[in-house]
Amino acid sequence: MQPDTLAMDAAGYLSIAGIRVADLARRYGTPLYVFDLETLDRRLAAYRVPGLPVPVDVYYAGKAFLCTAMAGFLADRGVGLDAVSGGELFTALAGGLDAARIVFHGNVKTPLEITQAVEAGVGAVVVDSLDELGPLAQEARRQGRTVPVLVRVTPGIEAHTHAFIRTGQYDSKFGFALTGGLAEAAVQAVLAEPALRLIGLHSHIGSQILDLEPFVANVEVLMGFSRHLARRYGWWPQVLDVGGGLGVRYQPEDDPPPTAAVLEAMARAAVTGTPAGREPPRLAVEPGRSIVAEAGVTIYRIGAMKTVPGGRRYWAVDGGMGDNIRPALYQARYQALVDGRRGPPEETVTLAGRYCESGDILIQEARLPAAAVGDLVVVLGTGAYNYAMASNYNRVPRPAVVTVRNGTSRVWVEREGYSDLLRLDRPWEPW
Repeated sequence: MQPDTLAMDAAGYLSIAGIRVADLARRYGTPLYVFDLETLDRRLAAYRVPGLPVPVDVYYAGKAFLCTAMAGFLADRGVGLDAVSGGELFTALAGGLDAARIVFHGNVKTPLEITQAVEAGVGAVVVDSLDELGPLAQEARRQGRTVPVLVRVTPGIEAHTHAFIRTGQYDSKFGFALTGGLAEAAVQAVLAEPALRLIGLHSHIGSQILDLEPFVANVEVLMGFSRHLARRYGWWPQVLDVGGGLGVRYQPEDDPPPTAAVLEAMARAAVTGTPAGREPPRLAVEPGRSIVAEAGVTIYRIGAMKTVPGGRRYWAVDGGMGDNIRPALYQARYQALVDGRRGPPEETVTLAGRYCESGDILIQEARLPAAAVGDLVVVLGTGAYNYAMASNYNRVPRPAVVTVRNGTSRVWVEREGYSDLLRLDRPWEPW
């Protein structure tokens, strides 16, 4: 639920990677996103499991958090990328990622994005609908290329997670359902197109999953479908891309299975499901949250405190739903610490944001030590889907992103200023 290097001294002052939180706030301002590189490296290392029965390739899910420097970090570590838009693809290439290590997704790929992906030479395009097959094949022929393709299927597995981040059920907006012949029709269409080369299947069942069984069931379903395709069409997958979804410990009761156990169980299922005379497909995974969530925190400064009729105690901070929409959107739950306040929890507070919405609440009923206006609050586990979903609501500039390691800090994304809010605006002209 927090960076591995986060520490609190005897006086209650917090540090990350040996740097005082207060020093980071003074130097870079608040709100401030902070990522611990040591934690990022350790979470990535958890996906490198030796001795698995089949190879497992890692494609980080850029939607969780991506910027140019993050793309460079991934390239330096030899990790691929799951990109879901032309903007993510553009950022990845600008950061130095090899296009061949990028899997390109999207349930609606614009003509520009299809051209962009084919020109870049991405490792695979994940086909999400029959309507994109024609434009993709046409663009491949125009460029004289054969495009590697994965067909995305929905396996009918309902992971126990929030409805908004559940993607494996048959009525999902993503992919082709295995019922009714939809997925098989998509496979047939790809196999019939010379400009496309079907290399495997893709499935992603959801996010923040805390059980092992859905991941294994996903592989078993994909292997069963693959056996059917082998019997009927003589086709066998080189790769099964099983998506991401492994949860993290946002709250003490959250208990995700170890990464190695998940990979081992899925790899065994791939081997078990392979018929005689066939090679087991290699697996691909697309972790996002489990890589970056715990590596990131957000530092806020308390700007106001009040107790309202009925007894609710509010601490209002200088950020909120503009830099973390997840509590309002998903009812996501976070934990927080107060810098310089080591004592036991004395207050039950609602940590509220500064935005003009009653729903701008970061944490409901947090138990925290007594604090004062001007104190710093550190919200834990904000590395995933915070900066990625940030907005300029209320015309508030977005925070900076800073990374820390071994007592040093670097800016990965500059703090926006008011001039940035006007950069794309055009002045009024009477008409």
